[in-house]
Amino acid sequence: MLDTKKTIFSGMQPSGMVTLGNYLGALNNWTKLQDEYNCLYCIVDMHAITVRQDPAKLRKQAKELLMQYIAVGLDPEKNIIYYQSHVPQHAELSWVLNCYTYMGELSRMTQFKEKSQRHAENINSGLFTYPVLMAADILLYQADLVPVGEDQRQHLEITRDIAERFNGIYGDVFTMPEPYIGKVGARIMALQDPTRKMSKSDENKNNTIALLDEPAVIMNKIKRAVTDSDNEIRFGEDKPGISNLLSIYCAVTGKTPAQAEAEFANTSYGAFKVAVGEAVVANLEPIQKKVKELEKNQDYMDSVIRSGAEKASRIAEKTLRKVHKKVGFPPRIK
Repeated sequence: MLDTKKTIFSGMQPSGMVTLGNYLGALNNWTKLQDEYNCLYCIVDMHAITVRQDPAKLRKQAKELLMQYIAVGLDPEKNIIYYQSHVPQHAELSWVLNCYTYMGELSRMTQFKEKSQRHAENINSGLFTYPVLMAADILLYQADLVPVGEDQRQHLEITRDIAERFNGIYGDVFTMPEPYIGKVGARIMALQDPTRKMSKSDENKNNTIALLDEPAVIMNKIKRAVTDSDNEIRFGEDKPGISNLLSIYCAVTGKTPAQAEAEFANTSYGAFKVAVGEAVVANLEPIQKKVKELEKNQDYMDSVIRSGAEKASRIAEKTLRKVHKKVGFPPRIK
């Protein structure tokens, strides 16, 4: 029977720890797509090296991210889950697409400007051209849809520009990807600075809750979270710290904002923070338990890694062969 499901592609860098914000804003929503779509979830380790990485740490974090993908509910039997670096077609297509991407387009990319400022000692060409690799990630699999946040919209736009340019020259080679607009995930802010998003690259670890943080660490971070002085627990633009903690509580318990406000109407900030901390610990407990189980099952993890790369490579190779033929490369003799 013909598979009529649309294809979704997404990925996450293994640099830094996966935070509660990553989980509630993205990963948790990915699990809800796996029955309705053909999903590819990549660990984009090739993107990670645009910034200098400790090799042993990067390998460890890539493996941890893979286990966390599975632990939050992404089924390797339903999704293709793989390391980007294990599928060489990403790099091959990226080179071809580099030749169809203009310097002016890349120089306008906001993230290049931001990362160049943060890593002034290492403004490498990979940092400049990584939107092309991101385009290759998406176009290799003829993805129909890409879940994007506001900070990724520009990357999808340049992907579409590259695909449209290539298709205009050679015919309909690439599917034109659209943004996936699903249920908005919880927007979780930094605990010490609730005016900005919780980020896994944050150097202040008190700003973030990692999925694998111990319960005592989670409780302490939430107890130290920034609030305000009026001791009123409600959502409001004038109460970013309390609003953030309420958002976290609602996201991990499934309660509505109105229910949460009513529950804590006559509660002190101290007791409120304890309740939020306990709810987060309870929510993350099964994920952490599953990760520990996976750590002990190396044979299973090896099979997931091998199978994911093989499945992704088979799909990617079809697109790459078509691209090579269109641009005039000699056919490979098997």
